[in-house]
Amino acid sequence: MNDFRRDPAEVLAELRTLREGDAPTHGGRVLSYVYDSGVAELDELAASAARLVQPVNGLDPTTFTSVAAMEAGVVGFARRVFHGEAPTDVADAGSDATVVGTVTSGGTESCLLAVKTARDAWRSVRVGTPRVPRIVAPITVHAAFHKAAEYFGLVLDLVPVDPATGTLAASDLVDRLGDDVALVVVSAPSYPFAGLDPIADVADACRQRGIAVHVDACIGGFALAFWPEALPAWDLAVPGVTSLSADLHKYGYAPKGVSVLLTRGRDRQRHQYFRTTGWPGYPVVNPTMTGSKPAGPLAAAWAITEVLGEDGFATLSAKAARATEVLRETVDGIEGLRVVGMPTGPLFAVATDDSVGPERRVDPHHWADAARGAGWFLQLQPGLVQADGTRLPHTTHLTVTPVTEDVASELAEALVAAADAVRGVPRVDGELVLAGLADVLPGGIEPLLAASGSIDSDTAAGLLGAIGLLGGEGGALPAQMAPVLALVEALPSELTGRLLVELLARVVEPRS
Repeated sequence: MNDFRRDPAEVLAELRTLREGDAPTHGGRVLSYVYDSGVAELDELAASAARLVQPVNGLDPTTFTSVAAMEAGVVGFARRVFHGEAPTDVADAGSDATVVGTVTSGGTESCLLAVKTARDAWRSVRVGTPRVPRIVAPITVHAAFHKAAEYFGLVLDLVPVDPATGTLAASDLVDRLGDDVALVVVSAPSYPFAGLDPIADVADACRQRGIAVHVDACIGGFALAFWPEALPAWDLAVPGVTSLSADLHKYGYAPKGVSVLLTRGRDRQRHQYFRTTGWPGYPVVNPTMTGSKPAGPLAAAWAITEVLGEDGFATLSAKAARATEVLRETVDGIEGLRVVGMPTGPLFAVATDDSVGPERRVDPHHWADAARGAGWFLQLQPGLVQADGTRLPHTTHLTVTPVTEDVASELAEALVAAADAVRGVPRVDGELVLAGLADVLPGGIEPLLAASGSIDSDTAAGLLGAIGLLGGEGGALPAQMAPVLALVEALPSELTGRLLVELLARVVEPRS
């Protein structure tokens, strides 16, 4: 065939050029979004496995039987390492205590399906009720549960956490329970602060009331399962835990996107499925949100779990644990910064240490910007006022992977140097940034604040341009993100959300 519009080699060369503009996915310089094992053989294994199943459609495992075999293998591995192979006690025994599972496209889909299952199971015993079920969770629960509540029509009841620790007492959550609660969600650990929620105590209280509990272990589950330090019980070994999600494209070291959702009880898990024969085509029965789906990420995850096994995962988790210890000790030694709470696993958040004088404090967002200038990518997180009036601090998040151990000394030096460079620089005042924008916006900022999330696309784009988030070369972010995060905190949340929608939509619009 020679009627191609472009030469394949030319297109691949262009793709390589495009990739040069990405943040580096290997080498340990990006401490969010990427999960680098540091083992090149695993990357090659994943690529080879995915290529073998490139034309396979994961929609129908009865036609593509390799999909059924690989999914059974991945679910079996997850069930084993998360202690779901046997009932947790006599009260959980019975024909519907078996832990079953599904491989999904990522943590968000796993969380969505856990909520959809809980909603439908709750409805099944309350046929005809006009009540809207609730999800009860700490405010640190992943944003995927906000999406799930919006998509599936549930109320998300968020419980404030202690700003000093990033987690809460079990009683704070248990006090919110009622007959309208379809699901309680706890994290192992939470993304913002890496806090391990009081899972056993919450699950015990929910079990006595017949309320389902989901453990969101998407980010850290496959690291915590092999963590070298003893941890409180947090997985399916805990009586009362109904379901658990964990991502294989994080600490399972598989390519995006592959996650697993485990559910206790076949009958309960069947609520997860969509099915219809009410059209003239083939019967549609899907356990996931998607119909047709690639088998590549599943094949990669299956191959990696088969090759590494428990011992291999334990070795990689130990590397991540050692690197995490080095970096936490580094932050502990930096005057003006503090690690938030008692983080669990290979991630943690860093805030300003307000116990020292202003001239010795280090703003975590200035710190992250300084580190970025030296080639290290940390993740800035805004502060948040909780429903009880307490304020969660603005922080910088670090996700640590096995490869981080190889660069830990260099990174530690960079973190110390970045702190020294910005020590005593006050945090950006979002209100002042907002006032500055008023001078460059036609009509000022007040009409935008009043309109909030209802502004149109052109107005949103104009405000993004004034902020410096739109119109840059190649869609690049500003060199300094601290002012942007300060604006996120200062603007009404509906307006911030509308602006971010516009940003992401504009970034992928075709260029004229």
